[in-house]
Amino acid sequence: MERPDDRVPSVLRFTTELIAWVATPWALFSHSWLLAVVAVVVLIGLPTIFATPGDKRQVIIPVPGAVTFLLVLIQLAAAVTFAWVAWPTPVAVLVSALAAATLVTERQRWRWLVSKDRQIA
Repeated sequence: MERPDDRVPSVLRFTTELIAWVATPWALFSHSWLLAVVAVVVLIGLPTIFATPGDKRQVIIPVPGAVTFLLVLIQLAAAVTFAWVAWPTPVAVLVSALAAATLVTERQRWRWLVSKDRQIA
């Protein structure tokens, strides 16, 4: 199965990831600056280190597609959850709509990622 063209889903996904990277430490900083830093390291570091071959150009540690799928879901959940915690309701509603659009547009890529599970040993 060939990797689907995901230019639009990639833009939506990356925008949501950026929001997660900003909203999460923003919401957590009042509780603990250390927790805020750790959250950013996790949100940026895990997808950088762990990737499904064929999904990124450079893969440091290859993982099955299900892991990449889970990492995307974590980013989406962080963006939505912490947008509601950190920002005014209208902004959180927009972030939630963006995440929903990302969920819809990512379906082809996720099917492809799951098909990659059989190819990683």
